[in-house]
Amino acid sequence: MSKEELVTVSPIDGSAFVRRPYASESQIESALQRAAAAQKAWAARPLGERLEIVGRAVDRFVDNKAAIAEAITRQMGRPLRYTPGEVDGFAARARHMMAIAQEALQPVQVSPQAGFTRFISREPVGVVFTIAPWNYPLLTAVNSIVPALVAGNAVILKHSDQTPLCAELIYDAFVQAGVPEGVFQYLHLDHEQVRRVIRASEIGFVCFTGSVGGGRVVEESAAGRFIGVGLELGGNDPAYVRADADFEHAVETLVDGAFFNSGQSCCGIQRIYVAEPLYKDFVERAAALTNQYVLGNPLNAETTLGPVVRTAAADGVRAVIADALARGAKNVVDEKRFEMARAGTPYVAPGIFVDVDHGMTLMNDECFGPVVGIMPVSGDEAAIELMNNSPYGLTAAVFTRDEEAALSIGRRVETGTFFMNRCDYLDPALAWTGVKNTGRGATLSVVGYEHLTRPKSFHLKTTL
Repeated sequence: MSKEELVTVSPIDGSAFVRRPYASESQIESALQRAAAAQKAWAARPLGERLEIVGRAVDRFVDNKAAIAEAITRQMGRPLRYTPGEVDGFAARARHMMAIAQEALQPVQVSPQAGFTRFISREPVGVVFTIAPWNYPLLTAVNSIVPALVAGNAVILKHSDQTPLCAELIYDAFVQAGVPEGVFQYLHLDHEQVRRVIRASEIGFVCFTGSVGGGRVVEESAAGRFIGVGLELGGNDPAYVRADADFEHAVETLVDGAFFNSGQSCCGIQRIYVAEPLYKDFVERAAALTNQYVLGNPLNAETTLGPVVRTAAADGVRAVIADALARGAKNVVDEKRFEMARAGTPYVAPGIFVDVDHGMTLMNDECFGPVVGIMPVSGDEAAIELMNNSPYGLTAAVFTRDEEAALSIGRRVETGTFFMNRCDYLDPALAWTGVKNTGRGATLSVVGYEHLTRPKSFHLKTTL
């Protein structure tokens, strides 16, 4: 595999699905200069014009849904029955951020003072560099691309080497919509080139979604530049099933939350704490539901669980499973039902592990695969302590019929988003953020616009 060439290996069959040259130094420099030059004119356009152009781009993108969905499946392995939903989600998030733009970007008014006009405007930060991952290649990218453009920034998108076609397809939609040249671009870059772009004087903000290690590299690359960075770095997300929970709803929701996208979700459920009276029945019902999954080729209509992104990733998941089993855990799922799950392939059987504890990697670190651990707890205090016993803090969930209890628990759990009776979901009206090793910053909601703009104060004195 050449260092000058990006090669995307499809997890479906191990074939080289995409080949692209990495950008040359001259291409990088040209893209940076075009973005910086185009941004000022783009920001000078009325907000309504920017919204119109971005809206057309979203419409063009959705028109190509079938082809985009298949491209996602072939690149990263999610079953084709589900990938069209990501295109719909891209559009829904984009349209929400467009709908709130007028409110989010209006100047901040301060109390009147005779003889003065005073307000705080929200100015674009300039050129936004978005670094997007493969696991939700559209939903992670749209979180920053659309609000950044609407706010008057130019955007350069670097997508994962696993999903380069997503960058190209998004770009095509914006070109068809008439976005001015240089306002939205993509670059295929290797790791060192990413560092070079972050260090470039033209870049005003970096939006990164990925690993903790990758987040550290972004911070180190931006050090001394005095620019903002948004870092969404994953999680090991917990759920707590209280004794008063709607039992069937909790089981069905949490099984889906653990195994959708083959567990390759930053906010997927990896740890479940169940009130002792429900524990035995919960485990049995969860195992029965999990045994109904169909692991197979994600292009087949009957497949509900596809491969993980690559064989090396599957080996990492298997290592986490081996660690848990060696420390006394037990898998209650019938692995024999999943014939495609074999060593040396990216196909991994789903696993539900009991007799687990926080000395196991499964319960204290992120594992991007279809595995979940379940522990019994005596009540709220024990659950809160265990939920917080993690280096991550992206989302957490409680299943209960008591909203007051949920709020009380939620205020004590260290997390960016707290759910009641749902999980593994992102509401664009709410800030998407995290604590601890999950990173910093926020996307979506009106708060997301604050990170893609800078305040500028106007203090005007009237003289006679």
